Amino acid sequence: MRDLIGYGENPPVVEWPGGAKVAVSVVVNYEEGAERSIAWGDEADEDIVIFGGWSSDPSRRNLMKESFFEYGPRVGVWRYLAMLREVGIPATFMACGAALEKNPEAARAIARDGHEICAHGYRWRGTAGMTPDEERAEIRAARAAIEATAGVTPVGWYVREDITENTRAILADEGFLYDSNSYADDLPYFVQAGTARHLVLPYAGDTNDGRFWGPGSLGTGADFFSVLKDTLDCLLLEGEDVPKMMSVGIHLRIGGRPSVAHGVRRFLEYARAQTGVWFATREEIARWWLEHAPAEPQRGVFEEIAS
Repeated sequence: MRDLIGYGENPPVVEWPGGAKVAVSVVVNYEEGAERSIAWGDEADEDIVIFGGWSSDPSRRNLMKESFFEYGPRVGVWRYLAMLREVGIPATFMACGAALEKNPEAARAIARDGHEICAHGYRWRGTAGMTPDEERAEIRAARAAIEATAGVTPVGWYVREDITENTRAILADEGFLYDSNSYADDLPYFVQAGTARHLVLPYAGDTNDGRFWGPGSLGTGADFFSVLKDTLDCLLLEGEDVPKMMSVGIHLRIGGRPSVAHGVRRFLEYARAQTGVWFATREEIARWWLEHAPAEPQRGVFEEIAS
């Protein structure tokens, strides 16, 4: 059953720590190394962009395509780890298990710096079309790879493209706290997943550097800063009555580039100077919501994921 009602006109008023008006979740996607690659036995190389494509002979390796992905783990991850240390802000790294296996030094550094690692699948793909057993195997493989490389156990889940009607029940059964495969709200919300009450932390496509590539609508780091600043300013105003959540989505091969990264730095410095902002990992937001949200779900938000 689809839910087109949500919280309606009266969303729950859940105060963030310190009376913050907006919980800002910085998300760094670590996918490079888990994409489709002829060199790793796949039938075709991955497109270099998140939306759209790059025409090339699918029957052969494209070393230039590969190099676009290589920028992320070679340069982008270290740029963001240094930036986040400098500004003192925690992030959630949505990381594919196979990607971390190919760069365990980066996996250890992410955990060393205290960032959350959210499972982003084992490979960079969705689970649509998988049987429940296949999907459970993908979830377990991602978790095992993160544990082996970073020494931490993920409690969140987010995958590319799509999930199935079984995903959330499997996640709940496997002990995950939340998933972020939703763009439906500015606040966390619960869904019924099998017999479990499962938490969803929505993500966002507008405050996301994916808008730079393919048919994207952003051209400069200043453009991205403006979108992020306007979003935060709006939510701070609304947060006077109902505290909100904001997601900032970064991809290391896109937002890891200097001009985009500089726009992100400008936003983080701006946001840090505002009163009423709580920078938190998604795990921190999930645990706070689970502890402080109303015991009973709001109208329309505790629906069966499929019927």
